[in-house]
Amino acid sequence: MADLFDDYPGGVAWDEMVEAAGVRKPYRRVNEALSTMSLADVRARAESLAGSYLRQGVTFDFAGEERPFPIDVVPRVIGGDEWDLVAPGVAQRVRTLEAFLADVYGSQQVVADGVVPRSVIVSSTHFHRAARGVVPPNGVRVHVSGIDLIRDSAGGWRVLEDNVRVPSGVSYVLSNRQAMAQTFPELFAALRIRPVNDYPRRLLAALQAAAPAGVDDPTVVVLTPGVFNSAYFEHTLLARTMGVELVEGPDLFCAGGRVWMRTTQGRRRVDVIYRRVDDDYLDPVVFREGSLLGSPGLMTAARNGTVTIANAVGNGVADDKLVYTYLPDLVRYYLGEEPILPNVDTWRLEEPDSLAEVLDRLDELVVKPVDGSGGKGIVVGPAASRAELDRLRTRLQLDPRGWIAQPVVQLSTVPTLVEDGLRPRHVDLRPFAVNSGDQVYVLPGGLTRVALPEGELVVNSSQGGGSKDTWVLGGKMPRRESTGAARPQPIDSGHSVPMSANPHDEGSHVVMQQQQQQQQQQILRGDPC
Repeated sequence: MADLFDDYPGGVAWDEMVEAAGVRKPYRRVNEALSTMSLADVRARAESLAGSYLRQGVTFDFAGEERPFPIDVVPRVIGGDEWDLVAPGVAQRVRTLEAFLADVYGSQQVVADGVVPRSVIVSSTHFHRAARGVVPPNGVRVHVSGIDLIRDSAGGWRVLEDNVRVPSGVSYVLSNRQAMAQTFPELFAALRIRPVNDYPRRLLAALQAAAPAGVDDPTVVVLTPGVFNSAYFEHTLLARTMGVELVEGPDLFCAGGRVWMRTTQGRRRVDVIYRRVDDDYLDPVVFREGSLLGSPGLMTAARNGTVTIANAVGNGVADDKLVYTYLPDLVRYYLGEEPILPNVDTWRLEEPDSLAEVLDRLDELVVKPVDGSGGKGIVVGPAASRAELDRLRTRLQLDPRGWIAQPVVQLSTVPTLVEDGLRPRHVDLRPFAVNSGDQVYVLPGGLTRVALPEGELVVNSSQGGGSKDTWVLGGKMPRRESTGAARPQPIDSGHSVPMSANPHDEGSHVVMQQQQQQQQQQILRGDPC
């Protein structure tokens, strides 16, 4: 190994760069480049990265303090052959979630057929009866998704959780790539790294495809809670790169059965709202009274088909971690396929035998609230105190529906620059997928989140984590990433999977009706990535 890695320690986790025989194939060119540098050189490039983020204002809210988003100087590298397995697995997951949501807010045949108990659905915090019967114009409810993946102790990919409400973090993917291309131009010249800057164009095309029927030139807006939201940087970046208006709740109003935007030239009709506001604050007539983050009448307009809300209201039932345990069965039920990406083994605490086993093994397991996000509420048994476990035990007995349990998975590690040099740190991956109605486009790579403290398994930025640029190898000839608005890229720069019809007919199951289209969260705290 090179000097920089001479003291790189092994660990209990599967390391993505280093194995017993040396450096794994996808990382060899990265290793060669880093091997020509001293630790001081690497730190200098890291400081350059941090300075770039400060100048760009790439920030997030951490405990009430606005900070530059941490990006690590060592990229995460995924081989093209491996990505060509991961991307279809993500797309399969999205297709299944689309079918499930159409069914849940429709005929609920999945309940009638005994695949998912009705109690699981109606007891979910994010199941909204106000969304029953609301059919999106092109049948798409999950316009944007973030499917969180991990690699286990054997290096295999598994789905950790699904995010189909207002998934956050893609702005860091775009910003990370721009910053790394400037910091390591020699690597971008030498490697064929699949570009990511086509994402805004893909997203805009999908949103336009979701416009109400008969609208030829749809007006798309990004709805933000405002400047105090932790993901406000992302809202502004996406609006700017898509070339659409960024609006807040008071900028919108409903009249004549439609949604309008106030402008200096008068009112302008709005056809598609890419909302970054949680369901509960979107329409004060239907949800939380007095909310100023949305606008009265949005749900009525959506029900009447005069505006499209993306992502759809009520999607959070599919994010419920108890529903997550049924996803492998739902893939088979709706698609007639075997899951490409398996779940992490999970206990359903509503089942008495599972609850008893988990209570007996609390100090060995990870316990999660079913409606949590951003790593909040998670209890890692081996790291918890006796008092914490006793309190958790009581909560589980009082509300078993509110929790799931999983084994402690030693997330894979990637070399990360810390005070002591390059050290292994645990990572996960959030690939982003865009559904235009006729295909699911999976952004190559996605957001790699890294737990910076040694041994920490919670990677969320809201818990002090950082990120890495994720390089998927393969594709067209390399080129520098654009620093401006996105330009169209060849279809193989990412991975697009055609949407297929639900194999079950309408008489026996719900049909996920996808019309062929033209070419393609939280209140003030945001959706922590």
